[in-house]
Amino acid sequence: MNPTQPPLRIGLIGFGCVGQGFYDIVQRQPELGLTVTRIAVKSPTKPRTLPAERFSLQADDLLADPELDLLVEVIDDATEAFRLVSAALRQGRRVATANKAMLARHLPELVRLQAECGGTLLYEAAVCGSIPVIRTLDQYFSHEPLRAVSGIFNGSSNYVLTRMGEDGSDYGPALAEAQAQGFAETDPALDMGAFDPRSKAVILAAHAYGVFLNPEQVLNLGIEGVGAADIARAAAHGQKIKVVAGLYRLPDGRVTALVTPQLVGPESPLYAVDREFNGVVLEAEFAGAQFLRGRGAGGHPTGSAVLADVLALRRGLRYGYARQAAAPAAQLTQGLAVEAYVSHPDVGALREVLTWLELPPESLRTDERGTYATGPVALEQLFAWRKELRANGVFVARLHEVPTAAAAAHAWAQGTAELV
Repeated sequence: MNPTQPPLRIGLIGFGCVGQGFYDIVQRQPELGLTVTRIAVKSPTKPRTLPAERFSLQADDLLADPELDLLVEVIDDATEAFRLVSAALRQGRRVATANKAMLARHLPELVRLQAECGGTLLYEAAVCGSIPVIRTLDQYFSHEPLRAVSGIFNGSSNYVLTRMGEDGSDYGPALAEAQAQGFAETDPALDMGAFDPRSKAVILAAHAYGVFLNPEQVLNLGIEGVGAADIARAAAHGQKIKVVAGLYRLPDGRVTALVTPQLVGPESPLYAVDREFNGVVLEAEFAGAQFLRGRGAGGHPTGSAVLADVLALRRGLRYGYARQAAAPAAQLTQGLAVEAYVSHPDVGALREVLTWLELPPESLRTDERGTYATGPVALEQLFAWRKELRANGVFVARLHEVPTAAAAAHAWAQGTAELV
């Protein structure tokens, strides 16, 4: 910081886990020349670490304050976050946000507002916590073709799966532990149902391929139905179950996206990403594979990403969206399939599930842990039955990586074009 410059004045909207983490980091580093001048919160009675007079109950007061140099939005209400962020951009303001659900739903409009009104929006903290994946895609790989971007984008579900593997416990106790440790919400549906990593995959699609996806059209399957038998079965084959979000370039140049549990082995860098950590694998055409790993949740790791955006806003950084002009088409489910593992503790219910997914009865397998099924399943079937699968506690996982364009092209040449 130039010592002759006045401190950058920040308006902070939200003072939950991430807001407090960001505030604490700023307070510990006065040499950065940042000051959180005003803080807006929703509840007047919630216990907080600062005196009540430090807070405003009206976020709009911060929008109306011309003395604030930039705004940081870290609330958990996607609808209200969009109202505030879009209003700030219409004013031509600089904004940092960590709200992935809001961004996934409204990113095209927010990009348009920046272009029309001159504001700037950065959101590194919305994807993978402390891992600088958006900046890496936007700046380092802005002009290199990417074969795939995939990884573990949710620390809560990863923590649950890790503890199940360590203790041999079932889903319920592992989830309760994650909630007690603060790694999972009281209502865990967004994390355990893979809605959170779906939002993050949609955001990354804009930077990896220039594609704006509708999150409601992206397949996401969670881990609500996973059992100890599934974890043990994977371990017996030297594998772990991870929730993997992936963006993949297909042989015809189109892009697909999906988020599902997947069995991964030691050959994958994701195999060793445990507990609340996230990991991202970038497969570039010329640079090859790159792997990023870091804490995906928590006040300080995510607050650190917010801080990086604040300092970048001060330097005048803007996302380039370099790929948007030549964005490929998306192919999300049509004509694509995965080699799937399907389980349910009730054999009769599992047989019915096979009819939903158009798997033949001979797909059933039995071992000392019970009955399960494997076989190729069309993504269209998984998408069509996703709500029923979730409601009935059916667990579905991919058995293999979705191949990148080069590998898939070889498979297609061998007459297996429909198997991704």
